[in-house]
Amino acid sequence: MSGAIDFAGGRLARCAIAAAALLLAGCATVPPGAGSNPRDPWERFNRQVYAFNDHVDRYLLKPVAKGYVAVVPHAFRLCISSGFSNLGEVRNAVNDILQIKPVGAATDTGRLVINSTLGMAGCFDVATKMGLERRTEDFGLTLARWGLGTGPYLVLPVLGSSDVRDAVGLVPDSYANPIGYVKPVRARYILYGVYLIDERALLLDATDLIDRTALDRYLFTRDAYLQRRTSLQYEGNPPLAPEQDDSGETGPGADGAKTKPAEPPPENQR
Repeated sequence: MSGAIDFAGGRLARCAIAAAALLLAGCATVPPGAGSNPRDPWERFNRQVYAFNDHVDRYLLKPVAKGYVAVVPHAFRLCISSGFSNLGEVRNAVNDILQIKPVGAATDTGRLVINSTLGMAGCFDVATKMGLERRTEDFGLTLARWGLGTGPYLVLPVLGSSDVRDAVGLVPDSYANPIGYVKPVRARYILYGVYLIDERALLLDATDLIDRTALDRYLFTRDAYLQRRTSLQYEGNPPLAPEQDDSGETGPGADGAKTKPAEPPPENQR
């Protein structure tokens, strides 16, 4: 029941944030031709939400993350990051089971057990040193395994880059997050807050680099997200690039592309 209440409350909060994002509809610069990319037909709306997220980040999340880095020693921050990553092994293992990946499920479960014990509640990543590499699985990737397409690219308020399939996957993934079962509720939300600040702190260098080098930060972020999710879906072996004909012109892209999809590697090779 508490999980349902939390989800309902979170949903209301996201709706309120989305409404606030729409109020900023005139704040983002929308270039001519926005929405012509078949992967991003909602680009005009997405840019407005992206602008809202950027304001939240610049004036709230980023300053707090910088203060966190300045105050908390590096070793302690590393322990916190590793601890949260260890909790993510539960989600990984559940989705491996749903995707019928026994080797992956065994790896993720082994990592969880080893790092929770020998690694002192995940503070130290002992499992990687033992040859159990960290993996990434979520319900969005499970839906992909079941044959569901990505749908259009979508920028979520506060949560950032997604697509329709991954956005749907956030709901079941929330039930595989151990933090959602922490009591009392106050402690649960403190953990969520620490997780959010820690995640933002890990991205400080990356976002600073984007600010310095990207001509269009929205396009850079969108393309990086889509490429990473494609790589995760195909286990590092994504579909081939569009073929070229004798005239040098390329065939259609990833949406109706003249491409040869790569088959995911056999389970025993993962």
